[in-house]
Amino acid sequence: MTDDVLIRVNGPIGHISLNRPKALHALTLPMCHAMSAALTEWAADDAIKAVILDHAEGRGFCAGGDIAFLRESALNDGGASGRKFFHDEYQLNHQMFTYAKPIVAFMDGITMGGGVGISQPAKFRVATENTRFAMPETGIGLFPDVGGGWYLARLGQRLGQFLALTGARLDGSECLWTGLATHYVPHAMLEDLKARIHDHPDRIAGILSEPVGTPPKARIEANADKIAKHFHSDRYEDILASLEAAAAAGDDWAATERDTLGTKSPQTCKVALRQLAESAALSDFADNMRMEYRIASRVLTRPDFAEGVRAVIVDKTNDPKWDPATPEDVTEDLLDTIFAPLPDGEEWAPLPN
Repeated sequence: MTDDVLIRVNGPIGHISLNRPKALHALTLPMCHAMSAALTEWAADDAIKAVILDHAEGRGFCAGGDIAFLRESALNDGGASGRKFFHDEYQLNHQMFTYAKPIVAFMDGITMGGGVGISQPAKFRVATENTRFAMPETGIGLFPDVGGGWYLARLGQRLGQFLALTGARLDGSECLWTGLATHYVPHAMLEDLKARIHDHPDRIAGILSEPVGTPPKARIEANADKIAKHFHSDRYEDILASLEAAAAAGDDWAATERDTLGTKSPQTCKVALRQLAESAALSDFADNMRMEYRIASRVLTRPDFAEGVRAVIVDKTNDPKWDPATPEDVTEDLLDTIFAPLPDGEEWAPLPN
């Protein structure tokens, strides 16, 4: 076990609290293993009626996976330990997605990358005024993984494509409006709600719905029509051209989004669009995770990931030199190699039942 995640049973509730506050509760491999082991144990325990997933102190629910560790793997061991992390993290994501008992994820803080992967599979996803939700992987040359292809592809109105490409941050009310959260409650009420869930685990939906009042208006709603218009294509060049034309006509929103995309990895943007398009056609979450593991296995050791993490997280210079440097240079042949099946014995598979 690990002190980085606190696991306990409280009557009918299995309680998992992420506990790496200095790292905004970013996931490590031991944390994934500890969470998975607890869920496996509770699945077989009839006394456990529901699972609460939250974080200990600090302003992050979960900022993602351990990105610095993944970069070290890419640079020093050919990606072997990084692929192991992705493989087992994705098994946890799938385990949560298929879990028979209700999971309540309290997204009370920064919820990015791996934090999306452990909150979106939950039946109940609770946002607050502290929630900051994003899939910012295009900025570091990775891709929106941990099931991101599945969740983002199913938002509708091209919102998922917009979030995947721009890395836009949503607040709690925006999460509720898009459907990424099922409930919105004030932070001050969380402990009371958890206590009530403990007393009535058969009434979670009602307990979370009672105290809401009216959440703040979702800012993204005002731009939904523009998002649907400019991000309608699965071809990245079409999206850039649409934004460019609108910006030239004086649309400040389009100009801002065009400039944002100009800072992102062209490879990641094209991977994300193809990933979401392929995921939308899938009917089994396991097939989505198999696809994402193929992508992860390849992009981990491609130039953009180590360079993106260097520029954004290590050196904080925010000046990544992407390779390929332009969308046009990211060819269909390159994408085909990233999405291709892995050799026998290397494909991802769910945890055995």
